[in-house]
Amino acid sequence: MPNAGQIVAAIREMAATKSFSPEEMQDLIRDGIMAGLAKIYGPTVRAEIEIDEAGGEIEMVVLKRVVEQVEDPAAEISLEKARWDDPTYEVGDVMEIPVDFADFGRNAVQAIGQRIKQRVRDEERERVRDEFSDRINELLSGEVQQIERGKIVVMLNRARDAEAIIPWREQNPRERFRQGDPIRAVLKHVDETPRGPRLILSRADPVFVEALFRLEVPEIHQGIVEIRERAREVGGRTKIAVSSRDESIDPVGACVGLKGSRVQAVVNELGGERIDIVPWHPDPEVFARRALAPARVAKVISDPERQVVTAIVDEDQLSLAIGRNGQNVRLASQLIGWQIDLYGSREWLDRGADATLFRDEGDELELSDFPLSELELDEGALAALEAAGYSTFLDIIDLEREDFEKVEGLEAEQIDSLLGIIDELTVEVGEEDEVAPEEGEPVAAATGATEAAEPEPAEEGAEPGERKE
Repeated sequence: MPNAGQIVAAIREMAATKSFSPEEMQDLIRDGIMAGLAKIYGPTVRAEIEIDEAGGEIEMVVLKRVVEQVEDPAAEISLEKARWDDPTYEVGDVMEIPVDFADFGRNAVQAIGQRIKQRVRDEERERVRDEFSDRINELLSGEVQQIERGKIVVMLNRARDAEAIIPWREQNPRERFRQGDPIRAVLKHVDETPRGPRLILSRADPVFVEALFRLEVPEIHQGIVEIRERAREVGGRTKIAVSSRDESIDPVGACVGLKGSRVQAVVNELGGERIDIVPWHPDPEVFARRALAPARVAKVISDPERQVVTAIVDEDQLSLAIGRNGQNVRLASQLIGWQIDLYGSREWLDRGADATLFRDEGDELELSDFPLSELELDEGALAALEAAGYSTFLDIIDLEREDFEKVEGLEAEQIDSLLGIIDELTVEVGEEDEVAPEEGEPVAAATGATEAAEPEPAEEGAEPGERKE
């Protein structure tokens, strides 16, 4: 049987391994000894235990109340038996009975060991619960311990006794890990199980991307640059919207880094997943334009009551705006928190929309009225038109040949010239250019970009995406 010194030494070694304080170690010893005494005397036993850690000695005294009639042998002793030891005992006194470790049988020693192991497990579980309950969404690192039934069991670097797993639904399906591989993930939540707390980690949550940027970008860690919104389709593409508290710091440039070093580090951790970084804006229309990058948006119309944004893009930008399988517009919608209805310019015009939505900023002359004197007309034709009451281009734009023939002073050559000028300054859609309107609803995304591989200028923050056929 082990003696007191051996028990103290064994528990001291275990306490050092588990990082227990001296007070916690002594509490473990007392609790274990009480379990052993309960095996000998009964579950209601009372005792005083003194531990001399330096000398490795333990003094134990069982306390029993003196009574006339014993009802609980573990806590009481009869007056008759008490007076065998000391005739001065009276009913109600407390008798102290010294106990030596030699009195402990095998069962009592086993009870001590079981109780201490249980206490150690309970202390570890409580320690894990206390340590990680306030670290939700924090990035943790470790190594793959094993892979079983689709989930990855992780041994954390700073809490090797904690049970941590990455379920299949929280993994990137494009990634493959083997036992012993280093791995990083964010803490999603702490589950309570019969075996204690279990840490549920994630590499699929958008928060994982945010945590990686916080690690790589000092301005985010310092709170200067903030990730305002994020949307992700794991393994495919992530969009994040960033803003800066300091006007002198470009938030997109800070996240991209010199020659794209910072964002490339994140992309590498994600196995090549595309990342779009866009400047956040409080106006949904401006934000929607930026969120649809790398596509350029011609016009945005918002409906605040329905929280719907209608975005119109030129035909050569439509596939970029949609993205592969609708991914780009879907993520843009998730990023701004509004539904986005996406139209190509042809479809929008076929629905009766105003063609001026697609004019260039400098095309005022084509779409605004102007004096006839600005046309290349000879003085005779100009005088004849003004005499007939026509002074601006919009006055004559809808006139036919027979209308001009009624104007006194206009020659046939001058009429031909006028009709030619009108044809040049207007666009008439011929049969070969007509496009039948498409049936059905616009491309829409249900509601929540600088490209990682080739960082673009901060304002646009995008690179060409992939065309959807």
